[in-house]
Amino acid sequence: MSSVIRGGIVIAVLAIVAGCATGPAYVRPTVEVPTTYKGQVLTTTRTSAVKPHPGWTVARPGEAQRGAWWQVYHDPQLNALEERVSVSNQTVRKAVAMLEQARAVAGQARALYYPTVSAGGGVMGDHTSLDTTGSLAGRTITDYSAGLTASWEPDLFDKIGHTVDAATARAQASAADLAAVELSMHAELALDYFDIRQIDAQSALLRQTITAYSQALQMVQQRFALGVASEYEVAQAETQLQTTRSQLIDLGVARASLEDAMATVIGVPASEFSLTPDAAQPAPPDIPPGVPSTLLERRPDVAAAERRVAAANAGVGSADSAFFPDLVLSASRGFESYGLGEWLTLPSRFWAVGPQIIGTLFDGGQRHQQLKEAQASYQASVADYRQTVLTSFQEVEDNLAALRVLGQEAETQQSAVAASRHALGLAMNLYRGGATDYLSVVTAQTIALSNERQATALAGRRLDASVLLIKALGGSWGGVRATGETVG
Repeated sequence: MSSVIRGGIVIAVLAIVAGCATGPAYVRPTVEVPTTYKGQVLTTTRTSAVKPHPGWTVARPGEAQRGAWWQVYHDPQLNALEERVSVSNQTVRKAVAMLEQARAVAGQARALYYPTVSAGGGVMGDHTSLDTTGSLAGRTITDYSAGLTASWEPDLFDKIGHTVDAATARAQASAADLAAVELSMHAELALDYFDIRQIDAQSALLRQTITAYSQALQMVQQRFALGVASEYEVAQAETQLQTTRSQLIDLGVARASLEDAMATVIGVPASEFSLTPDAAQPAPPDIPPGVPSTLLERRPDVAAAERRVAAANAGVGSADSAFFPDLVLSASRGFESYGLGEWLTLPSRFWAVGPQIIGTLFDGGQRHQQLKEAQASYQASVADYRQTVLTSFQEVEDNLAALRVLGQEAETQQSAVAASRHALGLAMNLYRGGATDYLSVVTAQTIALSNERQATALAGRRLDASVLLIKALGGSWGGVRATGETVG
């Protein structure tokens, strides 16, 4: 029986043995998913890859599409700024580069399925010793060689397969990371934008107040000139006016910082960006949160964490397959001669072919420890995934509560604004009639301004909470993106 036939028998035996795949099959970790958000009847059900929750579909992090959710605010200036984030933001560019890197690593892993072919040639001079026997003793010999060498490692025990699975899962996680970074950057820009609009609204309010306080100061000065008001009342009115002017100036510091932050997000130098003041504050959009189980499909950070669990599971398979031998098939063919004239002739040809089996017999327990390490890494990734899921539901609940409570507070605050304005009007009338001193007017002015500023701040906080809720929902909700496009 020739060596080639014996090698074929060995390969056949190994192929039969390799019929049993190594490593654990991947099953998405189970998580507790509420059927409703807080405020409704709250029960939980366990979901898994075997018995999915009704309506469950597997997240596809590599195909995540968040949608232009910021368009629900109907602000053309915000829309234009948001469009610049994915193009110019450096954090997004870094995430894109990391995704390309992860895809390249996955491509390298898939290349292991194919044989390696190399070509080479050389001329080697060799002077033999005089003490050797034979016709070549004491001679200088030139060896001419050229040939091809091929080697291939069949994936009998899924070693390459586990490597490919891990690299592919990590690339998918990187795609989800990119989606998460884009979502975060878009949300950060929207938060800064609405915070600036809140400052603009506060500034407009303070300018109106300064005008009113200036008129009140003129009235007090006229009464002082007529001898019906004291110098102390004039000082009170002057103090109120200057304090309000100081508050207006102070808002400029916060606005400048937010403008600079927005410039960084859209990827331009802070010195080259400015935002035209606009006191308009849109109402927060209606954001139905939908079914909680769909949150796991939309959140890119959840998808990334799940893909890392899959990669860690493949790592366990790689560690498990290390206990099995490697089979390498190699072949070479070429020409070799001691004379240049006979180098590429038929008698100078050579070839070699045959299998090689390599296995580790003793390593001091290294492979067992590597398997334990991989299993521990898998358990850690499962914990990260479940923690990410818990955090995602917390963020949705937090911002749902914030929108609900802030909405109620805004209604009450509007009543407080109306009442304080009425009280200020009464105080001014009483002062003009000489029925009270100017301190009552100053007190009413302070209360009225405080209530109006609080109402403006609440409007800004409600907008911020709506942005954070959209972010917590993964950039879309209820099966429909913010653009109105149905999610497939």
